[in-house]
Amino acid sequence: MTEFERIYLAYFRYVYLYIKSLSKDEHIAEDITSEAFMKAMKSIDSFNGTCDIRVWLCQIAKNCYFSYLRKNKKLTFTDTPLEQEDSPNVEQLVYSAEASMKIHEILHNLDEPYKEVFSLRIFGELSFKQIASLFGKSENWACVTYHRARKKIQERMEDYK
Repeated sequence: MTEFERIYLAYFRYVYLYIKSLSKDEHIAEDITSEAFMKAMKSIDSFNGTCDIRVWLCQIAKNCYFSYLRKNKKLTFTDTPLEQEDSPNVEQLVYSAEASMKIHEILHNLDEPYKEVFSLRIFGELSFKQIASLFGKSENWACVTYHRARKKIQERMEDYK
């Protein structure tokens, strides 16, 4: 068994579940995960080990998924009703289709690294440690950046109410 086959067997399910959480579709998740592993196999020599391999694989998979969405002009959201609160809770708003679209618009217009850190934390469900590793920064940096992004989104969502 090659090293890449071991990586595939060890992390396929992890990457698949990550993409399934984004797409909410088993077939899309299977296709995207397979595509991501094909790309990873082609560029395994560029993996420098500065981050967890799961983070690297999920980053590739996320990019494949976003490419898929762009090609198919497809956005998938769930229609979970929200409880009314004084200020919007970003994590809860993501599950409302209309609010989710607005958050994606706001997120799209956020500066980096806020956009990427927020996406990795909420949609990628990565820990601050994993995000920090991906950026080559401290865990505290990842936490602060996420909370600043969250605050910017909440402020812009105030206008949305």
